[in-house]
Amino acid sequence: MQLVGQRGPLVGMGRLSLQVVESEGLRSLYLGLAPSLMRSVLYGGLRLGLYEPSKYLCELAFESTNILVKIASGAFSGAVATALTNPVEVLKVRMQMNTRSSLGPIHEMRRIASEEGVRALWKGVGPAMARAATLTASQLATYDESKQALIKYTPLEEGFHLHLISSTIAGSVSTVMTAPMDMVKTRLMLQRESNCAGLYRNGLHCAYQVLRTEGPSGLYKGGFAIFARLAPQTMITFVLCEKLRGMAGLKAI
Repeated sequence: MQLVGQRGPLVGMGRLSLQVVESEGLRSLYLGLAPSLMRSVLYGGLRLGLYEPSKYLCELAFESTNILVKIASGAFSGAVATALTNPVEVLKVRMQMNTRSSLGPIHEMRRIASEEGVRALWKGVGPAMARAATLTASQLATYDESKQALIKYTPLEEGFHLHLISSTIAGSVSTVMTAPMDMVKTRLMLQRESNCAGLYRNGLHCAYQVLRTEGPSGLYKGGFAIFARLAPQTMITFVLCEKLRGMAGLKAI
């Protein structure tokens, strides 16, 4: 959200973290934690849980297991998961932005619905679905393909080290693919809460305005922070997912 509609040097992730802690306290780094955890359970569970059934149906329909099938399966599961859980994401970013509010998640959701209408809970759902489809497709397809390539061309076998390296590659690729969509989605969701954000009609208009006023690098604002969150999250998610699948007697992804 820095320098909306402007070009110029940005405050880095480390310096910004210190500024936030100094001005708002350590607790401010955990604003929106409750809806974030709720979203992780619902959205994370849905997008990972829908991937294998989607891939299986695509395999039956197209009689193929190539990378395009994996991308399509990931995109579908990510888009559906986001469409269902978008209100929780809106709630999370609003609570993170509105530091003066002392309301809990339920009261904040009621306030948004009463003041802006229920449709406000689905603000930014288009870019969010595009971002989730791209994220899930790039994460799962890259992870799946990386595993196969590493097993084929290296001595690595199914296990912790293979899962860790594959998930690291997947986290890096998904960050590059989704950072611009993440920024557009956040701008749209925060239009009401931020006086500095312009009035964007939709995701494409927001992306165009950013390119016009802030340059191509504007689409990657917060890119390092996204990587710092997404890379370890991807590693932890896939390592745990593979472990749980093994415990449940299911084959690896």
